[in-house]
Amino acid sequence: MKLSIVATLYQSALYIEEFCYRASAAAQKVVGEDFEIILVNDGSPDNSLDVAVNLADNDSHVKVVDLSRNFGHHKAMMAGLDQSIGEKIFLIDSDLEEEPEWLISFFEQMSTQKSDVVYGVQQERKGNWFERWSGSAYYTILNWLAHVHHPRNMVTARLMTRRYVDALLIHKEREIVISFLWIITGYKQCSQVVKKHMSSNSSYNLSRKLSHLINSVTSFSAAPLMMIFYSGVVIFCLSILYAIFLVAQHFILARPVDGWTSIMVSIWVLGSMIISFIGVIGIYLSKVFSEIKQRPNVIVRDIYEKSKR
Repeated sequence: MKLSIVATLYQSALYIEEFCYRASAAAQKVVGEDFEIILVNDGSPDNSLDVAVNLADNDSHVKVVDLSRNFGHHKAMMAGLDQSIGEKIFLIDSDLEEEPEWLISFFEQMSTQKSDVVYGVQQERKGNWFERWSGSAYYTILNWLAHVHHPRNMVTARLMTRRYVDALLIHKEREIVISFLWIITGYKQCSQVVKKHMSSNSSYNLSRKLSHLINSVTSFSAAPLMMIFYSGVVIFCLSILYAIFLVAQHFILARPVDGWTSIMVSIWVLGSMIISFIGVIGIYLSKVFSEIKQRPNVIVRDIYEKSKR
């Protein structure tokens, strides 16, 4: 098969039919009828599964992978890629904020530049000023702490070769941050500027963005642990200097040292730092705990496709 189009479903019932129609039309322009559309139902609470299964009943190109519950967007995407068999794989969100027609220009760029990946980037991040500012801050902090350079404003939509996807699926960690996996898998990757639409409210609120930032940094960088070590060294050196200053003040200048205020400030500062440092170490330990349990990333409840009915 020449092409697989992979998309996840979560509260997507309103968009599925139009998405499949437009994705099919774009696929026919680049590979004819030799394509498949894989829709992964990530435990959607609406009737997305029913709509998708109805499409699969009437279109042999459509294949529906129904997960046993909601496992999360990143794991659902990996499950869809694992089910794909195409020589080229087009990964895209199904909510129509990303246009299925991008496949055509992505395909042309991949052929021209002989790359393994063509991915979309937004020229300007969508949303209000706070979303744009927080997004810029997110990438700045991420690229500062992580050892992987993460492109700014990267979207889900991307066209990939079979060998790249096979290499991507080698990664078996349980704490998946798929955008970083896309990068560290390597191969030649090229970007294309796209304009993402706003068809729905984002489910990524501030707390989820902070959680994603922490997960990204602690999954791909040991920088926070190194910062703890260097903070300890700096505090030790400062405490030695301050101790020397107090001794000199007492014996040389014969001045009494105020004790209660300095002691309380030191206790509060050092106590809060110790608690935060333990918390950072705890995050890393929780990731180790999650990995060693070797639980499956997803569980597939059923697969629906016309050819097997």
